[in-house]
Amino acid sequence: MLSKNKIKLIKSLDNKKQRTETGFFLAEGNKLVTDLLPFFECELLIAKSSWMATQGDLKAKELVVADEEDIAKASLLKNPQDVLAVLVQSPLRLDKKELGKDLSLVLDGIQDPGNLGTIIRLADWFGIKNIICSPDTADVYNPKTVQASMGGIAHVNVFYEPLIELLEELKEIPVYGTFLDGQNIYQQKLSANGLIVMGNEGKGIRPELEKRITGRLYIPNFPPGAESTESLNVAVATAVVCAEFRRQQVYS
Repeated sequence: MLSKNKIKLIKSLDNKKQRTETGFFLAEGNKLVTDLLPFFECELLIAKSSWMATQGDLKAKELVVADEEDIAKASLLKNPQDVLAVLVQSPLRLDKKELGKDLSLVLDGIQDPGNLGTIIRLADWFGIKNIICSPDTADVYNPKTVQASMGGIAHVNVFYEPLIELLEELKEIPVYGTFLDGQNIYQQKLSANGLIVMGNEGKGIRPELEKRITGRLYIPNFPPGAESTESLNVAVATAVVCAEFRRQQVYS
């Protein structure tokens, strides 16, 4: 039977303060846990015996066999699966000199952890290794972010930095952003390296950061000029922008 203390620990990881103090984060689900275990130290792994039997040698500080009822008590999901894991956060240090060599994403005040997780997943798909977030962006280790990243946090480095100061240091690197009054992204020559800034869900890119952007891009709707929604979801917009950057890099 799963102890009350372990359940309390797991539930507490829904809170950023507790994640920061413990240095832990939570991953749930058969595929997600399997994908993350090779990349993060595991403090506690709780799973059904049937799941453990299919995994071979599991490297975890503590293994607990639990039934469906116990997992449901600890889980933060509406539909718990067979396993959950308490993993150790990986400390990262940003090497600013490396940012000019490829594309990186810059996230300005993204609030929804689901959007952040989806953007991490997209970055992984498009081979973007670094994401730099403003300090007020959602926490990469929020359980909803981890879930939405679908394992992407194992392959993408996520940093938190004051963005104005960062761009001041990186004046020689192209900086792109999306705006309603920008230039049609499909008619612009895009660089194979640089920073792509994506703004807050409601407010977009803050004005003081907008001043540092050298390439103002616009994602046109179809057909041109037709009435439509005012803007795209930030994660969807990120997918469109990243796809066009990589398309030009490979096929132009």
